[in-house]
Amino acid sequence: MCGIIGIVAKTNVNQVLYDGLTVLQHRGQDAAGIATYDDGRLYLRKNNGLVRDVFQTRHMMNLKGKLGIGHVRYPTAGCSSSAEAQPFYVNSPYGITLAHNGNLTNAEQLKHDLFREDLRHINTESDSEVLLNVFAHELQRLGKLHISAEDVFSAVAQVHRRCKGGYAAVAMIAGVGILGFRDPHGIRPIVFGERKSKGATEFIIASESVAIAALGFKLVRDIEPGEVIFIDAGGKLHTRQCAENPFYSPCIFEHVYLARPDSIIDGISVYKARLRMGRKLAAKIMRLWPDHDIDVVIPIPDTSRTAALPLAYALGLKYREGFIKNRYITRTFIMPGQAVRKKSVRQKLNAIDLEFRGKNVLLVDDSIIRGTTSREIIQMARDAGAKKVYFASAAPPVRYPNVYGIDMPSVNELIAHNRTEEEVAKEIGADWLIYQDLDDLIDAARKGNPKVERFDTSCFTGEYVTGDVSQDYLDHLEILRSDKAKARWEVGEVALTDLSNSA
Repeated sequence: MCGIIGIVAKTNVNQVLYDGLTVLQHRGQDAAGIATYDDGRLYLRKNNGLVRDVFQTRHMMNLKGKLGIGHVRYPTAGCSSSAEAQPFYVNSPYGITLAHNGNLTNAEQLKHDLFREDLRHINTESDSEVLLNVFAHELQRLGKLHISAEDVFSAVAQVHRRCKGGYAAVAMIAGVGILGFRDPHGIRPIVFGERKSKGATEFIIASESVAIAALGFKLVRDIEPGEVIFIDAGGKLHTRQCAENPFYSPCIFEHVYLARPDSIIDGISVYKARLRMGRKLAAKIMRLWPDHDIDVVIPIPDTSRTAALPLAYALGLKYREGFIKNRYITRTFIMPGQAVRKKSVRQKLNAIDLEFRGKNVLLVDDSIIRGTTSREIIQMARDAGAKKVYFASAAPPVRYPNVYGIDMPSVNELIAHNRTEEEVAKEIGADWLIYQDLDDLIDAARKGNPKVERFDTSCFTGEYVTGDVSQDYLDHLEILRSDKAKARWEVGEVALTDLSNSA
């Protein structure tokens, strides 16, 4: 999960890109970067940290130009060094920068192909650098000094043929323009918008519509699966479907947790989808436990609030804010190391004792991943005086790894993997646990846009929409994503892949 943005304007774009990245900060707190173009030169600033920390006044003044792209990142696997920060840059051909959200499932094979056949060197573990080099190579093969929109479309069509997995990307070609494109399944989100300025049209491409609205642009639409949006340096918009067999299969977890509630993704209001999730969950509670003894519904801030409120209303129960959140702690399921996650939960939330004391409490969360947060929060509720603590998840059990750009842990660290709901309840210390049904989750999202015939629900079902995810790949991912592996990355024990010696 990362955030991307690209802007073509009539004035300098540095401040607008900065503001857009702050709006997308929820999609990644590990690193940030901006690249701009002006008068034959590319300017780049990127580093580890939040947007506000990476860009100081001197950096902003150096980011000149009316075209630019930006990125906020968290690592899906491997290290979190500044070398992995985006956008990435290659000088040949033309000078290209690229920022990417997602994950290539055939990245290792592409690295070998790029070295042996395309004679290109990959210097990091990031598949975003792989995606950039594939695109650059396909442009270079055309052998042209000056390229057109047709050439850009031709190159991305080849990218779609070579690259597998989930990806949404923005790229900037020096002196040529900015493009945005999406994988043929449309797994990761990307939208574009426009606004009028001094009689001309300015364009924006971003991961979520909230960035478009916040910057004063008007949302035009989502980029379709396999489609390319290209805005040339003169400000003219070009679009083309460049995939052979696109099939809309967006990631449903965006609606569960990742996206901001004020975004509209694939024509679906995230806020309204979460409201429907709450009502669906309430209906299931009434089916399974009509004579429940729940006294109060309390959300675990922030994502679950939207689902918890209609759930409480449908059950005729009180809704109370029982936890106060420290907003300066990052998302805990992203953090490396179980000890760090446990500590951060207590730092992130503080219970209001009066809302728990002597009550049977139903805690509502958007999902349960490792169970670390759930276990600690349930204990906090008991420490605050709750008689009984029940737990509701607005999503089904997460039993399988996500391979399309969400940093879910290794499969053996998923608390629901190979466990029944009763066993999960025992593990997290809940008196009773209820999960959303998958069909209800799909219905809650699809009601916003019936044209989406299929969602990627692989983390719930283990069925991967791209059809190329083998057990060998999953085993390799298991090694990369384990807490043990991430700890090794933190101390620098793992080296970059030596492509020259690989077989």
